[in-house]
Order: sequence, then C-alpha cells, then structure tokens
Amino acid sequence: MKRRLVLAAGAGLLSTPAWVSAQPAWPSRGPVKLVAQFPPGGLVDTVSRLIAPHLSQALGQTVIVENRPGAGGLIGTDFVAKQPADGYTLLVSHASVHIYAAATRSSMPFDAVNDFTHMAMLVEAPMVLLVRGNSPYTSLAQYVNTAKTKPVRYGTSGIGSANHLFGEMLKLEGKAPEHDHVPYQGSAPAMQDLLSGQIDGLFDPITTNVAQLKAGSLRALAISTPQRLAAFPNMPTFAEQGFPSMTGSQWLGLSGPKNLPAPIAQRLSALMPEILKKPDVAARLEELQTLPRATPVLGDDFVKVIRSQIDTWSAVAKRANVQVVV
Repeated sequence: MKRRLVLAAGAGLLSTPAWVSAQPAWPSRGPVKLVAQFPPGGLVDTVSRLIAPHLSQALGQTVIVENRPGAGGLIGTDFVAKQPADGYTLLVSHASVHIYAAATRSSMPFDAVNDFTHMAMLVEAPMVLLVRGNSPYTSLAQYVNTAKTKPVRYGTSGIGSANHLFGEMLKLEGKAPEHDHVPYQGSAPAMQDLLSGQIDGLFDPITTNVAQLKAGSLRALAISTPQRLAAFPNMPTFAEQGFPSMTGSQWLGLSGPKNLPAPIAQRLSALMPEILKKPDVAARLEELQTLPRATPVLGDDFVKVIRSQIDTWSAVAKRANVQVVV
C-alpha cells in the first residue's frame, strides 16, 4: 500500500497540469507578421526583410513583412499596439517613434513604453553631421564657431526628428545661436539642397550616406558613436571634440503588443542575437554601418534604455523649445 501511494505521489509531481497542456503551442500556425512602419526600401524595411527568413526558420512558420507606413511611423506602430497579444503580430520598433516623437509631440496615440512588450534592441544607426565634400567647414570646431556669430543653416528630415534634436543639442552645447534649423519632408530633399549649397550642414543617420562618404562627395564633421568606426577611422566623434552628451543613435528593436505572454517574449528575445550573427545579416549590417551592440540589450534592459532616452531627449526638447503640436 505504501509503495503504491509513493508511486501515485511521484506520478502527480511529474504530470502536467491541465491548464498548461491546454495552452496552444506558439506559433501553431502562420503567418507571423513583422510590421515595418516605414515604406519599402528604408532601413526598417531592409532589416525586417533580413531577419524574417531566419526567424521563419527558427519558428517553423512563415514570417512575412508587412509595410504600414505613414505619419512618421506612428500608423504602423499604433496598429501593432492595438493587436491581440498572441505573438502573431510583431513590430520592428524605431527610436524615431518610441523616443523622439514621444519627447516632442504634444500627444501620442499610444504610450511608447507601457503599450508594448519591448523584447530586443536590434541595431543602432549613428547620427552624423554632414557637409559637402568641398565645404569650407573642415572641422566641427570651425562649424560651431561660425554659428556663434553668423548663420549656419542645417537641414533635417523634419521638426521633432532625431536629426532636429541633435542639431538643437549642438546649438545649446556649443553656444551657437546662429545654428539655424531648416526642416524638410525627409532626408532626400535636404540632401539635394546640401549638395547644391542651399544649406550648410545636414544631420542624418550614417546608414544611407556610406557610399557618398567613401566617394568624398560628403564629409562628416562628427559622428555620434562613443568611439570611432573601424570603417571610418578618420571620422571624429562628437565626444572627442568636446560634446560628450551627443552620443546616441537611431535604434531599431523588436516589440509586440503589451502583455505578450512571457514564454513568447523570452523566446523571441533569445533568438534575436543569434539571428543578427548570421553571416548574410551581419555582412549587410556592416555595409550599412548599422550594427548591434556588442552586449545584447534584451527585455527589461531594453525597456530601461527606452525610458532613459525619453527622459534625456524630452529635456533637450524642453530646453530648445521643440514641440510638435498635433
């Protein structure tokens, strides 16, 4: 009798509770949607399509990229925020929405932190201050010193963008009141005016400018990385030129709707660093100079980064009186 009781008790310890076995495996079907909130051809779309096939292979289900552009990334981001938290709709999140829009807009359709499950920072795109290859400005010090007494016009992709806030931080930190912002509807028209001499400088992620920098048609006076890039050893950082607060980037991450079940979130978080190391992914990211951090930023650590950066750039926006009224 005692032996039968022990066996029964042991069987009870080893058995799976009914409520656990009732949970459907994820993903039990396809497709899993990876929402890119910017148009095809851009960095978000490029990174989404790089990781999608590897994520599909790891999950054993089809993963598709769905572009939902508009309103500077707000439309696609808001779409994901309002989807069921079942792991079938994910977002390649972007700092331009979760940090810079949150820091500058008078209202947002969602809470940039609490309405999402933020799982992993994927890559970072450093910011550069660009001038023409034949510009009279050959150093950041020369550029800033000129802007203390004479108008120096810099372009960005729009009011309240990361590019704009970096320009305003340089104005504040460099005590350069004549550093004048010229907003554009995107970086492409700003670049046209930079190359034609209509503006003096342009703040932009390095990603789309690598070829022109290597060709010499553009010169970068500074980059926002903590250390110089191996691919551009002669490109100085803002920090080494007296602007240590101008260290940051436009990051891309993997996020989902809030309350994503922990097993799903943890599985996806664990997969991302491995996918980013895949040879084809790593090679393309190296070409774009848009790289993952050496130490992966996952889960709660990613959320802490987002909260900290919102605080930092909200303070800059307040000092510079930058607000997008909507």
